Amino acid sequence: MDQTGARPRVLVTAAAAGIGRAIAEAFMASGATVHVCDLSQALLGEFKSAYPLLGVTRADVSDPAQVDRLFEDAETHMGGMDVLVNNVGVSGPTAAVDEVSIADWQATLAVNLNSHFYCVRKAVPLLKAARGGSIISISSTAGLMGYPLRAPYAASKWALIGLTKTLAMELGEFKIRVNAVCPGSVEGPRMDRVIAAEAKARNIAADTVREGYQRQASLRTFVRARDIANMVLFLCSEAGERISGQALSVDGNIETARN
Repeated sequence: MDQTGARPRVLVTAAAAGIGRAIAEAFMASGATVHVCDLSQALLGEFKSAYPLLGVTRADVSDPAQVDRLFEDAETHMGGMDVLVNNVGVSGPTAAVDEVSIADWQATLAVNLNSHFYCVRKAVPLLKAARGGSIISISSTAGLMGYPLRAPYAASKWALIGLTKTLAMELGEFKIRVNAVCPGSVEGPRMDRVIAAEAKARNIAADTVREGYQRQASLRTFVRARDIANMVLFLCSEAGERISGQALSVDGNIETARN
């Protein structure tokens, strides 16, 4: 991962559970020094107990002041930074666009888009000081295809891809690679909640919604958190050192935005 032999220094946001934790664990298994943040002190405590060398900060990264504190903690713990993984995201409301409240729209973009900007602007000076590195944003296939009944979510994930491509152009001369990973339907509690909300909004059975999501993918299955982690690790490795400005799907080949 680091051709100099030094241990890569990695910050992963929203990493106490789910995809973020899988990414953090994969980096630690590869020998990296890792710092994570999340909102849940209980989950952070459990993660820290399992991995005593892990750095942790309780932070809401939609708040610029808390992002500043997170980066202070991360720099103190790791002495710099080589990789930023912007994993944080929320599902947002499930509703027709004319039923989405302004508050829900703003809250979704605050987490899914604004927080990525707040973290990037703090990470770039550290990556420049390290003479290169990687920024990975976790977008979604919704950022490539759209997502009926999920307008705030889809809009935020499309915006992340635009930010990714712009930053790749802006930061390439500093040997900073910027990519977006676009998961499809990822198995786990969060997807269960999405399915339940959609079933309620459409007034159909949750099993029907679940089957629809599975049929969307050519492989007829959900992806796993570790599949996303493997792609992130690859993009940050020597094997991925010429990949930048890309939105790479890990989705079993989603064929349609409708299930």
